[in-house]
Amino acid sequence: MKKIIVFLFLLCIPFTAKAIGTSASSAILMDQDSGRILYASNIHEVRSVASISKVMTAILAVESGKLKNKVTIGDEISGAHGSGIYVKKGEILTLEDLVYGLMLRSGNDASLAIAHYVAGSVDEFVNQMNQKAVELGMKDTTFYNPNGLDDEEEGNYSTAYDMAILMSYAMQNPEFAKITGTKKYKLKTNMNTYIWYNKNKLLNQYDYTTGGKTGFTKKARRTLVTSASKDNLNLVVVTLNDGNDFLDHKNLFEYGFSNYQNYQVLKKGNLEIEEEYYKNYQVYIKNNITYPLQEGEKETLHMEYQFIKNKTIKEETEIGTIYLYLGDKEVRKEPIYASPIVKPKKSFFTKIKEWFQNLW
Repeated sequence: MKKIIVFLFLLCIPFTAKAIGTSASSAILMDQDSGRILYASNIHEVRSVASISKVMTAILAVESGKLKNKVTIGDEISGAHGSGIYVKKGEILTLEDLVYGLMLRSGNDASLAIAHYVAGSVDEFVNQMNQKAVELGMKDTTFYNPNGLDDEEEGNYSTAYDMAILMSYAMQNPEFAKITGTKKYKLKTNMNTYIWYNKNKLLNQYDYTTGGKTGFTKKARRTLVTSASKDNLNLVVVTLNDGNDFLDHKNLFEYGFSNYQNYQVLKKGNLEIEEEYYKNYQVYIKNNITYPLQEGEKETLHMEYQFIKNKTIKEETEIGTIYLYLGDKEVRKEPIYASPIVKPKKSFFTKIKEWFQNLW
């Protein structure tokens, strides 16, 4: 395996640093794109997380590809209690409508209808929630239901860190981002007309807010996950058991935006590399490599290219990895791909022209 180390020199821009804290039992400020943790307090403590669990319910519904399908409400909502959108048996909505009701109004009835429609049963949907958690690396998370209620000691348990991973992943989906960032939603069904306002107060109180989900049970107390974007920096905050959560989220976002700047280290697309083995192939990365930095960190940032000699190159063959280091710590990695260079097909007239030229 061949290694190539590239040192990066970035423009210095001054920052204003300040101390920060929260009222939460657990809190995290994470960069949505790189996963860098900008603030942490008890982020791996497992706690009941209440209705912020519905972020997982929502993203599974979005990824099902069934958002525009019509859903007829059945007996599955009979056990719903707590917060709801108060749909009735026989009422017809789209799955997308139900996700809006889930995220804006925290509808527990909506969560049961979504689970039943997407997976066929609530139990199977919960299995899918836990499978997704494993895929995302949410190592300290267990879901027991699609809504977060703490019934019979079977609530949903997670950590601030895991929920930040989940929200960061979900916000990459444009449909999810649109729904969670909606302030007001109007709907008319065969039985009723609804106007839903988002319970996430930060959408009205903080200009940079892009989404989020509130939560509360007697066991979990107030839980909150929110996202915000400014100057190409996309941040996520999660607080668990925080009686002052909206203000704490705003202050954490301000801390992040004041003390970090997002740098584009490498743009997605074709790479110019001095790797002889792949000189006749198109070599590229699929994603921008960005990373948030504080003043004084830029000088320690460098990349390492590692290539493997793959004998069979087909479309989008992985041939190596770019590792991003901050000092001696690996902070990001991105696969490198290669594809055969496709030469444009020559037209019949071009072939005839070249044939005549070759005669001379």
